[in-house]
Amino acid sequence: MTGPGQWGPPALPGLEHAWSRSVTALDSQGVRRTWHVLDSAWSGTTDHTGYAGTLLCVHGNPTWSYLWRHVLARFSRPGAPPWRVVAVDHLDMGFSERTGTVRPLAQRIADLGTVTDALGLTGPVVTVGHDWGGAISLGWALRHRDQLRGVVLTNTAVHQPSGSPAPALIRLARLPGVLPAVTVSTPTFLLATLALANPSLPAPVRDGYLAPYRSPDRRAAIGGFVADIPLTPEHPSWSALTEVAERLDTLAEVPALLLWGPRDPVFGQAHLRDLRARLPHAQLHRFEGAGHLLAEDADVAGAVERWVTDLDQPSVVAAADPGPETAPAAGPTDPAPETAPAVDPAPESVPAWRPLWAALEERADDRSAALVELARGGRQVSWSLLWRRIREIAAGLSASGVRHGDRVALLVPPGADLTAAVYACLRIGAVIVVADPGLGLTGMNRALRGAAPAHLIAIGPGLAVARALRWPGRRLGAGPGAAALGALTLGKLARLGAGQRELPDPPEPDDDAAVLFTSGSTGPAKGAVYTHRQLAAMRDALSGLGLDAEAGIVAAFAPFALFGPALGASSAIPDMSVTAPRTLTAAALAEATAAVDASAVFASPAALRNVVDTGDLLDPRQRAALAGVRLLFSAGAPVPAPLLAQARALMPGAQPHTPYGMTEVLPVTDITLDEIVDVGPGDGVCVGRPLPGVRVAIAVLDETGEPAAEPGCPVGRTGEIMVRAAHVKDRYDALWLTERASSRNPGWHRTGDVGRLDPDGRLWVQGRLAHVLVTAEGVLTPVGIEQQVESLPQVARAAVVGVGPRGVAQVVVVAETRPPVRRPRLAGRELADAVRGVVAPPVAAVLLVPSLPTDIRHNSKIDRSRLSRWAERVLAGGRLSGW
Repeated sequence: MTGPGQWGPPALPGLEHAWSRSVTALDSQGVRRTWHVLDSAWSGTTDHTGYAGTLLCVHGNPTWSYLWRHVLARFSRPGAPPWRVVAVDHLDMGFSERTGTVRPLAQRIADLGTVTDALGLTGPVVTVGHDWGGAISLGWALRHRDQLRGVVLTNTAVHQPSGSPAPALIRLARLPGVLPAVTVSTPTFLLATLALANPSLPAPVRDGYLAPYRSPDRRAAIGGFVADIPLTPEHPSWSALTEVAERLDTLAEVPALLLWGPRDPVFGQAHLRDLRARLPHAQLHRFEGAGHLLAEDADVAGAVERWVTDLDQPSVVAAADPGPETAPAAGPTDPAPETAPAVDPAPESVPAWRPLWAALEERADDRSAALVELARGGRQVSWSLLWRRIREIAAGLSASGVRHGDRVALLVPPGADLTAAVYACLRIGAVIVVADPGLGLTGMNRALRGAAPAHLIAIGPGLAVARALRWPGRRLGAGPGAAALGALTLGKLARLGAGQRELPDPPEPDDDAAVLFTSGSTGPAKGAVYTHRQLAAMRDALSGLGLDAEAGIVAAFAPFALFGPALGASSAIPDMSVTAPRTLTAAALAEATAAVDASAVFASPAALRNVVDTGDLLDPRQRAALAGVRLLFSAGAPVPAPLLAQARALMPGAQPHTPYGMTEVLPVTDITLDEIVDVGPGDGVCVGRPLPGVRVAIAVLDETGEPAAEPGCPVGRTGEIMVRAAHVKDRYDALWLTERASSRNPGWHRTGDVGRLDPDGRLWVQGRLAHVLVTAEGVLTPVGIEQQVESLPQVARAAVVGVGPRGVAQVVVVAETRPPVRRPRLAGRELADAVRGVVAPPVAAVLLVPSLPTDIRHNSKIDRSRLSRWAERVLAGGRLSGW
């Protein structure tokens, strides 16, 4: 029997009264019970035809179906996917009947089946579970396989992994004499759970969660749920939970989605690893910064909507196709002839895969220098020694338990140790995880916890930090400091592997090879997963820049430190701080150039600036060494043409290049200084034409600043930059939503950058999509305006940010001056008028700072998001300090 809710909730934020209903039926004991249900299809009728399926949402403890109000609202709005949402209050919970009974897990699963039978659900059904509701929803799913269309889980568990303690909140609540006091007699456990929300719940929402639990008799089941968590085999619910856990492999053909809040003190990384092992096919999205109450912390409703939309459509989140090598020269997603010009047609055949380590293996008998590192007294390693060391470490890693597919995090500075460790891992099929110190400690902590490596190789300080922050992975060491901490070192691994003649079979081309983290300059760093084929394609793309085995390379830019050996080129790593590119001096660059007779130099813009600033200190021998450079590459952020010209004055034989790319696809385009001068100034930074095998297209921005769904727009129009190439990353790691957005056009990667193509096919980068300003005057991109401001002699660098609501945002200019100001302040009238005189859109304010905040990795990318938040506070009357 169904009808209006007898114990229906009061008026609460976000909760429609029309959703509330009661369901009365006989439970498995033959007792008539009444459940409270929120039902998006409830209108006093049982005719629910026209729905694609039902989302069956199951809450945990100590919440109730109010947890799912956002999902109900999302699917109740006009134009939403035609899915019915049913959220059930467990008996003795929420506004369901108080039975006075103890209902263990098996009974809870049976109760849910009673409700769905009473509602007449016949499928298709997608279960959505949270906390203890995850196990209950999975139990229902296993018993109703014929109705099941998919499963969604948010911060839950079906097993307490061995070696990991039970959640502290649960252990404390289960202490003798404590359980009744904190769960029933008082609302302590409930309040503690609500306090886990991040950000904190608004008072009305908090009161909404408290509404059904105002008295001890209404909270009895909160204590019962905590008591029912089986931590030992002797517990009555152990067998029921074990059955659910062990039968999850039968859902291998059922679509699954894991949505996770990493800041959860209840269900941590160990529980997520366990779920992923049991549902290896599940898609996963980690909402950085979110915690246990994920539906409150993040847009779970939006994620579920996107996922069910994809269920009956060709997957838009599958790995992008291999790119131009296998794609036809033209297709339905290619730019139309009258729009963006076509770029290099695709070859007709796929080239044979050549492993990344092939050049090293081919030079196994070569005693010439492969790698020279000039920091810490200097070190030179020959090709033969490097390959032997790689083989020995590879064999040692394998003998010590590192297996194909294991993730291995590397916290080792660029040099011989890192190179040997990387190629050893790749050779045995282990997946390298690269989260460099440029992310900062917070960023590295977030990245490593997200990547969940099984092993971690680090120098002494890295091992100490890993231990202090409890980073995942078995500890392996590099260098003497690591040995002192008792770790199994690369040296010991090499000795262990020295006697091994055979290595494990090499990986397949399409096996995962690496997780490379982005700089984090526009939000939390993302892990880009590459296969072996894609890494090899990146090497081949770099060779298209004019690099080959004859070119000695100075790698003053960390991303390129590992590709010299792959290219078969001798490489030198200058004496500088990896985490501070601006520490590279002209003298250090010259010494590195001389060490390998380098004809090519890679350096970030910040490093190049300091090279120019210290050029006067070079001696004649060092100047002669730099005169032999033929190729100068600077990337990672826009590079001013005057800086390139000054650098060429120190390297008169060099042609400066500024390749454009990103962690997800590098390189994309290239341009020389001569071309930059010939093109002249324009709206944005000209980064040249696509490299061979790379296609670039533009998804035009509309009047709201949103990019079009498909690529292709008139020449000169601004939009999101899209790239197609064999060396585009395979996917984002544990970021299903992000990957879905970036690769929703098959074969294309949506970069998040905005720009335009000119009539000659050159790409102009105009900023990041996240930094586009939508003002009353229209859509504005920041880079062109910043270039106009930087044309003023008294301005060293500028950043343009928006303040206020999208659509009526106000333009604010934040600038460094010559000479710099000592503290943040408003610009004087003369400078403010000068800025407004060179900028077309109205400028609300001009703010001056001693230096613009930049990312740690490059020391070059301006943190516009931080500046925007600060400028908004200032314009709202806040203090200029604390920026």
